[in-house]
Amino acid sequence: MARRRGHGRWLRRLAGLALLVLLVAVVLVAGAGPGYRLGLISLGTAFELLRYGVFAALGAAALGLISLGAAIRRRRLMPGLVGCAAILGTVGLLAIPFLHWQQARQVPPIHDITTDPDDPPAFEALAEARRRAPNALEYPGDAVARQQRQAYPDIQPLLLDAPLADVFAAAEAEVLAFGWEPAETSEHHRLEATATTTWFGFQDDLVIRLREEDDKVRVDMRSASRVGRSDLGTNAARIRAYLDALERHIGAD
Repeated sequence: MARRRGHGRWLRRLAGLALLVLLVAVVLVAGAGPGYRLGLISLGTAFELLRYGVFAALGAAALGLISLGAAIRRRRLMPGLVGCAAILGTVGLLAIPFLHWQQARQVPPIHDITTDPDDPPAFEALAEARRRAPNALEYPGDAVARQQRQAYPDIQPLLLDAPLADVFAAAEAEVLAFGWEPAETSEHHRLEATATTTWFGFQDDLVIRLREEDDKVRVDMRSASRVGRSDLGTNAARIRAYLDALERHIGAD
């Protein structure tokens, strides 16, 4: 009897350890982004915390699996449930990093996307902010343009059959609707703004250029990250979403 009680205590402690390690993993993974965004840690440290968090989560899953197996053999319900919780918690915690990793493998390692690679809209109001950032102010050139065309062939200029003033008003309204911070508006032909990501607070800059062309208004857009080699497709997705919203806005007027 004493031996069975000893086994029960051992299983409970093992299952509890799995949950404790999972909690540490949650703190490391969840805290990395806000820690960097608040200026408490550097970007390198934040990525290190993410890496340690992944290792801790995998360790929690291993402990949970051992707990579950032992609980099944010894017919112990509670340690088995706790082991399952540790395994499922690990899956949930690592789902988003895994999806980001998968996305990084599917898109080119570029971070400056535009509807017009031959004549990309230039940053003016945000030029100084971008000079202080790790990524370049100027568009990277033909090599990036080739990768963009291959990966995002749908990123093209938008032609709207509406007066320039109406398109500009709609473009400005959509910038605000997306929650971006306007940096400059130039009457009837260009806007600049900054988008901030939710978790890490990365800042991506964008410029929207309007031109009259063949009795229509051509809308070109550029979205570029201030840090990072690859944007995981974020800038292309932002341009796609914005131009779709702008087209709906004009169509609804």
